[in-house]
Amino acid sequence: MAFRTRIKEFRARYGLTQEDLAKRVGVRRETISFLERGKYNPSLKLAHDVANALKTSIDELFLFDKESIEETIDNKGVDN
Repeated sequence: MAFRTRIKEFRARYGLTQEDLAKRVGVRRETISFLERGKYNPSLKLAHDVANALKTSIDELFLFDKESIEETIDNKGVDN
């Protein structure tokens, strides 16, 4: 399922680098980078841990909406 994230926005709010957030969550910096770019679909536990580290909810951090789903389908060249 397609989604967008607000991880970068929330990191900036708290003055955290990708490395800082990765250490708080217990993952590699690359994982945070992939999450921010929508290149990695996190497990529920990882989504929960990232949201907790950024003092927000999963719903606020990960946006699942029709527009981002349609954009992903269009970018992959899949017919509707």
